[in-house]
Amino acid sequence: MANHLGDETSPYLLQHVDNPVDWYPWGEEAMTLAKAEDKPILLSIGYAACHWCHVMAHESFEDEATAAQMNADFINVKVDREERPDVDSIYMQAVTAMTGRGGWPMTVFLTPEGKPFYAGTYFPNEPRHGMPSFRQILTGVKQAWDNDRDNVVGSAGEVADRLRALSDVGLDPGTVSDGVLRSALRALAANFDATWGGFGGAPKFPPSMTLEFLMRAHLRDSGSDALAMVEKTLRKMAEGGMYDQIGGGFARYSVDNRWLVPHFEKMLYDNAQLARAYLHAWQITGNDFYRRVTEETLDWVLREMRHEGGGFYSSLDADSEGVEGKFYVWSADEILEALGEEAEVFMRIYDVSEEGNWEGHNILNLHLDPSGYATQLGMDPDDLEARMLAAREKLYEIRCKRVWPGLDDKVLTSWNGMMLAAFAEAGVAMRRRDYIEAALANAEFLHETMRSESGRLFRTWKAGSEPKYNAYLEDYAYLAEGLLALYEATFDARWVDWARELAGLMVIHFHDEKNGGFFDTSDDHEELIHRPKDLQDNATPSGNAVATTVLLKLSLLTGNGDYWQLAERSVGSMVKFMQQYPTGFGQWLNAASFMLSEPGEVALVGSEDELAPLLQVLRSEYRPFQVVAAAQEGEAPLPLLESRPKVDGKATAYVCQQFVCQAPVTDPDELVSQLR
Repeated sequence: MANHLGDETSPYLLQHVDNPVDWYPWGEEAMTLAKAEDKPILLSIGYAACHWCHVMAHESFEDEATAAQMNADFINVKVDREERPDVDSIYMQAVTAMTGRGGWPMTVFLTPEGKPFYAGTYFPNEPRHGMPSFRQILTGVKQAWDNDRDNVVGSAGEVADRLRALSDVGLDPGTVSDGVLRSALRALAANFDATWGGFGGAPKFPPSMTLEFLMRAHLRDSGSDALAMVEKTLRKMAEGGMYDQIGGGFARYSVDNRWLVPHFEKMLYDNAQLARAYLHAWQITGNDFYRRVTEETLDWVLREMRHEGGGFYSSLDADSEGVEGKFYVWSADEILEALGEEAEVFMRIYDVSEEGNWEGHNILNLHLDPSGYATQLGMDPDDLEARMLAAREKLYEIRCKRVWPGLDDKVLTSWNGMMLAAFAEAGVAMRRRDYIEAALANAEFLHETMRSESGRLFRTWKAGSEPKYNAYLEDYAYLAEGLLALYEATFDARWVDWARELAGLMVIHFHDEKNGGFFDTSDDHEELIHRPKDLQDNATPSGNAVATTVLLKLSLLTGNGDYWQLAERSVGSMVKFMQQYPTGFGQWLNAASFMLSEPGEVALVGSEDELAPLLQVLRSEYRPFQVVAAAQEGEAPLPLLESRPKVDGKATAYVCQQFVCQAPVTDPDELVSQLR
C-alpha cells in the first residue's frame, strides 16, 4: 500500500514512503480526513539524521501489525522538523509541558483540530525500562478517545490555551547594562567544567553562541576569565571524538562529558557556528590550532556538503548500514593494515587500541599532543605533523570506500545563511579566495532559487523540485546576517541592499506590535493552533535574537533609528533571561554586547587596491563591535558613505560612533590609533 509521501521532497519523509503506515504530510487533507472519520491524529516528527528516529521507524513503522493498528485507529501524519520548524516548535512545547522533557522522534496525539492531548518521544516496540510499548500507547489512546472523549477534548483545549498564552506573554521592559553582562558571566563561570570545557554535564552540546559571547566579553575586559573558558572548550571539543579527526567537521553532540563519544550525525548549522567560533578564537589568540580546525571544517563542507549550484546540504546521518557510527570508527587491525610502519605512532596519538574505546571499536581522538610527543620521541614536531597529516589523508581515502551515511540533501535558507556568513568571514580573515567564492556562489544560488518575485523567501529546496513553504523569521534573519558578512567581504552593494530588503520584510510581516519582538511565522502564514514566538536559543540561535542583531547593524549602516529602537526594546525585554539562563540566551547576550560597546562605524573611500592597507588594519584582528562600508569616491550606496571625499587624493577612512566622526585618516597607523 502506497502512502501519501511519494510527492514530498524531504529526504526524511521519503525515508518513510515505503512504510506500511498510511502516512500523510502535514496539511489540510489530513485534518479534513480526521474530522470526516472522527479519528485522532497521530503526529510523528523527526529529521533525516536522527538515530532514534530510525530505530522507532524500524521497530514500529515498518512492522505490519503496528502499522495496521495505526491505520485503523488514527490519521497518521509525518513531519520533517527541519522543513516545518513552526509545527515542531508548537508541539515540542506541548511535549515538554506534558512530560517535562522533549526530543526526537516526537510522538503527539491530536484532536482533528490539531490540539494535542497526549505526547511523548521515542516509544519502544516492547515494554522496557518502565516504558510501555508503542502498541500499548496506541491502544490506550484509542480507548480514551472512544470512551472518555469529553475529558480528552477538554484537556486538549487547555493545553492549546496554555501554548497560546506562552506566545502572547508581555515581556517586561528592561534596560541593558554592563551589570547584566557581568551577571551572565558569573553564572557561566559557576557552571563551567574546568576539566573538559563546556557547561554542565553529559550529554554535552557545542555551546557556540555562549563561546561567542565569552570572546566578546574578553575583548571588552581582557582581565576576565572569559577567554580561558573559551580556549578550554574549543581545545577539548576539537581533540575529542566529537570532531571528525579524519574528515573534518563536528558531530551534533557528545554523549559523555569529555567530548569522546559523539552522536554521530553532522549538521550544517553546528558546523557553521563552530567554524566561526574557531575562526574568531584564531583571530584573538593567533593559535594556528584554531585556524586548522576552522579550515578543516569548511573544507569538509565544500567537499561533502555542497550542491554544484552553490547551496549547502543539511546533514549527514548518524547511521550507515543501519549501525550508528559504523562509518567513522576503526579497529586496530584496520589502522595497522592501512598505515604500516606509521601505525604505532598514529595509534598512540589517536587513542587506538585492540580493545577499543567505544563498544569494541575506536573513535579517533587526539589523545596525545603531537608536538609534545614528537619532542618525547626526539623527532621534529613539523615532520611528525606532516606524517600524521599524510596518515589521516590515507585513512580518509579508505573510509570513502565504505558505505556512506545518508545525506539529507535538501537546502534550507536559514542554515545556508549561517554557512554563508562563516565562509565570508573566514575568506577575508584567512585570505582564502576560494571561501569568498563559495560565499558568493551561495548568495547567488539563494537569490536565484529561494527568493520569489515579490522578495519573499522560500524555506526549502531540493534538486529537481521547486522551492516550497513560506520562509520563517530565522530564514530572513540568518540570511540577512550572512549577506551583511558577505557585503563586508566584497563591498558589493547588492548584498547589503538585499539585507535591507529582508529586514524590511521582517518588520512588516513578523513584528509583534503588541508585545515587541518577532513571531516565528509571517502574518500571512498557515493558521496553526497558535502563532509561535521562540525567544530562546536552541541548537541554532533564536531567530528573534539574530533579527535584533541584524537591525542593530543595519541601523548603523543606514542611519535608520527605528531599527535601533526596535532592537533596543527587544534586547531590554530579555534582561532577566540573559542574567539567569545565559547558556540559553547567548545570541541575545551577543546583541547586548554589541549595543553596549558603542560600536564603531567605519566608512572607507577609494578603490579596492587603494584601500588594501586600511582594510588590512580592519581585518587583522577580530572586531565584532563595528560595521564597515566602502565605495569609490562619489558613490554612496549607504548613508554611512554619503559626503565622504578622499583626503589629498588618497584612500581615506572615516571612523565614527553614533554618526559622530573623528578626523578622516589615510595612514594605517593613524587608523589603528582611532580604532583603539
